[in-house]
Amino acid sequence: MVKDALRVVKPTVDKVKAIVEFFHRSTVAIEKLKSTQRQMGMPELRPKQECATRWNSTFYMLKRILESKDAIISTLAVINAPVDTLSQEEWETVKEVCPVLEPFEEVTVEISAESYVTASKMLPLCKGLQRVTAHHQQSVTVDKVKELATALCSSMDRKFLRMEYNTVLSETTALDPRFKKLAFSDNRAMDEALQRITAAAARCNPSSLSAPPSEGQEEEVGVGAGSQEPQASAVWRLFDERATGDTARRNPTADAVLEVRSYLEEPLIQRAEEDPLNWWEAKASVYPCLVKVMVGRLCIVATSVPSERVFSKTGQIITERRNRISPSKLRHLVFLNANLH
Repeated sequence: MVKDALRVVKPTVDKVKAIVEFFHRSTVAIEKLKSTQRQMGMPELRPKQECATRWNSTFYMLKRILESKDAIISTLAVINAPVDTLSQEEWETVKEVCPVLEPFEEVTVEISAESYVTASKMLPLCKGLQRVTAHHQQSVTVDKVKELATALCSSMDRKFLRMEYNTVLSETTALDPRFKKLAFSDNRAMDEALQRITAAAARCNPSSLSAPPSEGQEEEVGVGAGSQEPQASAVWRLFDERATGDTARRNPTADAVLEVRSYLEEPLIQRAEEDPLNWWEAKASVYPCLVKVMVGRLCIVATSVPSERVFSKTGQIITERRNRISPSKLRHLVFLNANLH
């Protein structure tokens, strides 16, 4: 999405990329840049190169060259570099592009994590992105950057249109005690998610999994109990009959509805300070069925980045000097590497 929208400012990005590549190729240029940065009292920042497979590397490249703007302009002029320098208008473009892209980079980093819950954050983060980008669309002054913001808004409107109806995202969000109903703007989508959660909780109820005893078994139990403690049975008969009747009237669906209703009435926990998994661990005895549903939802990651990291770690384990590791041992090493923190 962002990569496609960046085509609007491609000429400027290409010129920045050429400047960065020049500094990375020339030892003289990079040393002169460091010297200029020291003279200007600036931190020695090396220009960052763009990676074709990662859109956020473009943001990092633009941000870094903007941070070293004066030193880069001076260095290119002193060494008479054979690259096209940026015009004042292009520098303004870079300056306004960075704030537009920064929220996307922030969201990308947050949902690419693997040490905390991520899928439940998708709905509120996407809504926040739309709001922030719409604000930038109105506030930027450079026409090309305004086109970029407009393209991003249009793309998000199209991609996020029915996101709340996504089964996984809606259920994980509703089961996150930081968000619950608050993350939904569509009441129908919220109600459907809660209905699915309630049905799943009812299926997790132990009483829905166990079959009622047969008449013969009931008679045997009754006879055994009566023969062992006849007086106690007579004394407690009225209470036992009422308790049995109350239990018979209950069903897994009713229990699940009560659990969901009680869960929704709980106050939201602090988003930045509390861990939803710790909250559920503390409430496991209060919501025994919902906890089972939660385990299968909040473990879902929002992106494929964690799995890609596993592949990268595999490549680091198998090297030229360690190329005879058996598949079984490799699998165990990767598992330990990915799960022991």
